[in-house]
Amino acid sequence: MKIAVEGCCHGELDKIYETIGFLEKKEGVKVDLLLCCGDFQAVRNEGDMKCMAVPAKYRTMQTFYKYYSGEKKAPVLTIFVGGNHEASNHLQELPYGGWVAPNIYYLGYAGVVRYKGIRIGGLSGIYKSHDYRKGHHEFPPYNPETLRSVYHIRNIEIFKLKQVQMPIDIFMSHDWPRGIYYYGCTAELLRKKRFLRQEVEANTLGNPASEEVLARLQPSYWFSAHLHVKFAAMMQHPPKGNAAPRVTKFLSLDKCLPYREFLQIIDLPDRPSSSQALEYDPEWLAILKATNGLQRTTPHPWNPPENNGLHERWDFSATEAAMMEVVEDLSGDLGIPDNFSQTVPCYNPNNPQPYSTPSCNTNPQTTELCAKLGLTDIYAQVAQRRDQLGRLQSSTGGEDEDEDEDDGSVGSAEEPSEYPTDTSGLSGSFNPDEITLEDEWEEEEGAAEKADQPSEVQTPSRLVLPEPKSSSSPAPRSLLMNLPPPCHSTPTAPPSQSGSEEEERLDGSDAAARVLKRSSSEHAEPHSRGPTPRIKRRNQVIYAAADGEECEG
Repeated sequence: MKIAVEGCCHGELDKIYETIGFLEKKEGVKVDLLLCCGDFQAVRNEGDMKCMAVPAKYRTMQTFYKYYSGEKKAPVLTIFVGGNHEASNHLQELPYGGWVAPNIYYLGYAGVVRYKGIRIGGLSGIYKSHDYRKGHHEFPPYNPETLRSVYHIRNIEIFKLKQVQMPIDIFMSHDWPRGIYYYGCTAELLRKKRFLRQEVEANTLGNPASEEVLARLQPSYWFSAHLHVKFAAMMQHPPKGNAAPRVTKFLSLDKCLPYREFLQIIDLPDRPSSSQALEYDPEWLAILKATNGLQRTTPHPWNPPENNGLHERWDFSATEAAMMEVVEDLSGDLGIPDNFSQTVPCYNPNNPQPYSTPSCNTNPQTTELCAKLGLTDIYAQVAQRRDQLGRLQSSTGGEDEDEDEDDGSVGSAEEPSEYPTDTSGLSGSFNPDEITLEDEWEEEEGAAEKADQPSEVQTPSRLVLPEPKSSSSPAPRSLLMNLPPPCHSTPTAPPSQSGSEEEERLDGSDAAARVLKRSSSEHAEPHSRGPTPRIKRRNQVIYAAADGEECEG
């Protein structure tokens, strides 16, 4: 089976499908499935654009609306996870996943589905510690805080994923699992993205929650995006019992731009399956049912139950009986119904509505799934809480404290968070809007001046990965930056002008005490263009921020 993997989409569906069509003709193959690793930007109209965390000048309609309206149909089945540049009000309609357009499926906050016998899991959003323990409380119209917190990963989704026991073939996330850069050509990564050096050396780059999911699920493949760079790694996990150790092949890809490595085709062996269509996964649905009572819709900190003597139940993994019950709930049909329907008016280029407000509708797909399985539509629940709070405030003539509906929870808000500090690394190194959305998006403008010819896209169909590295015996810190030359399909980057800085290697004796300087190329002439985005002078203050904005890659 041929699977195309896409990095950050940024709404460029026309270009992505065009590239796939070009590769199919060039390679003489047929792509069965497209996987997109976030920043999909399923923007239906002008109201949706106001729910995207990007500067106003980057709020453009792009091409998704054509697929939502039915003007076009995705030529290949597309599955995606959410990132940190999304029409969040649209995706909130589908907390458990669903069709955002015909043949385009969203995995939800977290999810597992099956396609032709292949199990595909995913996690949407990015990690920020200060929102990790909250419930999904956000609701449009968003304020400047909730506009960003709405796409921050919550501990309940990680808890659900950690209940999965059966093998996962493919897993997708937007940001990287923390530490994965140690299992690939780290030196090559830092040549392309010099400003990540400090986080990589401190092992604070990436998502610590995803790191734990990676260690628990040990999928065959893990695909990510977010950092706008192609990077491959291979991680060998410690063996479980007498079983052979599993290996995860990791790949992150760039954003959809000319001359960028944003697409990769991989080949998976065909697997016998009872269906050629997209299917629900019975184990995952059983986990959703078991954990339904743990759902939160308030901003109050909370931790899922643990085996620490404080909870009657902490294991919510699916039993065979629970999975059979799910199959019965679905009348024996695991096929995901083709029940897409429009919930808002679609953008009309002939009649723009720039002053339209964000919509906040429940989605019939979610309503139907919740009715079949006995789940809670948490988006509808948040809307109900908002209405109740509004009526209460009107009757009292002022603001009233939000009622704590978590009193009956089997979790505990008093327990410390399992990730007490923000170790995402993506917030401390550079500012989302200033660095990525200005420097790198300005880079896009320069690239757009070149002819956008599909034949120039460098997307090899065969991915050559480095030798697997075992997670049971990580390399000493002094060796982490002294890795062999790139051994995957990423073309060699042009040599850096700051040779002494880039050739510098860590000395284990003083690595912890030494404060590394940024590359001298960051202080280049204002109009110079190098292979790596420059850090503008006005952005340098971001480095001192303890908890700045996350990487808006």
